[in-house]
Amino acid sequence: MSDFDKLHRFIFTQANVRGELVRLDESLNNIIHSYEYPVQIQSLLSEMAAATSLLTATLKFEGEISLQIQSKGPVSYAVLNATHEQTLRGVARWDESLDALPESFAELVKQAVLVITITPDEGERYQGVVALDKPSLAACIEGYFSQSEQLATSVHLMTDLSDAKNAKAAGILLQVLPTDASATDVSQATEFEHISALTDTLTSNEVFSLSVEDILYRLYHQEDIELYSPQAVSFACTCSKERSAEALRHVEKAELLAIAEEEGAVKMNCQYCHTEYRFDSIDIEAIHSGNVDVPQSSQ
Repeated sequence: MSDFDKLHRFIFTQANVRGELVRLDESLNNIIHSYEYPVQIQSLLSEMAAATSLLTATLKFEGEISLQIQSKGPVSYAVLNATHEQTLRGVARWDESLDALPESFAELVKQAVLVITITPDEGERYQGVVALDKPSLAACIEGYFSQSEQLATSVHLMTDLSDAKNAKAAGILLQVLPTDASATDVSQATEFEHISALTDTLTSNEVFSLSVEDILYRLYHQEDIELYSPQAVSFACTCSKERSAEALRHVEKAELLAIAEEEGAVKMNCQYCHTEYRFDSIDIEAIHSGNVDVPQSSQ
């Protein structure tokens, strides 16, 4: 059974440090192949997908989390959304007039911020903003944890786009567990630095070719680790014809009928999965009559 599209949690039982390892393939390909993205955008979305999965695993409640990049560089907008059930979806916008895109993260997202939004099913939404002023997305996320939660955190993000039809991404997150015992701060820092240094030796080839158990043994065979059962990761889009119809309910009927007469139908396209929903004049009349059972004339 493949270890991909699974999130693995583990804990260092004698070091007060927790870890997460995620590897994506099918779930990722549903995101980056939903549109004709250049390879640089595919790489960025791949890293964001792995990072979002890792951050979702830190949630202590049911809800959603999103990572959104807002930039004045070639990439103007990129977002990855995930739920506590590890369902992912994402989209990016960039300057398509450019003949070529820069390769580096810093050049792709100039004068940029990363907006991390946490939305629990019950309770208030939390939003954090961190400047994308470091050379990698991983380093910027580490800065977010240092700034917002003041917990030592290490993040590694890797991608493999060598097979155009089967992209892969991976991520590892290490984090000190919070404690009330301030006397152990020094020893915790030393233990965390040691484990982080071991993790730094992991290569891209190893993370994409070895089993999870072999990766953990390769890195931490002298440490005591407890590995928990994995959680499946998948692509899922929440769009539907019913949701699109609800949005059209707030548009003047005459305006919609005029569009339908001129173009044959009102067309709505999901920005995440690019599914197109079409509404003809019969659909529009049903929507504005309060009939929630919109005829499934086209999708």
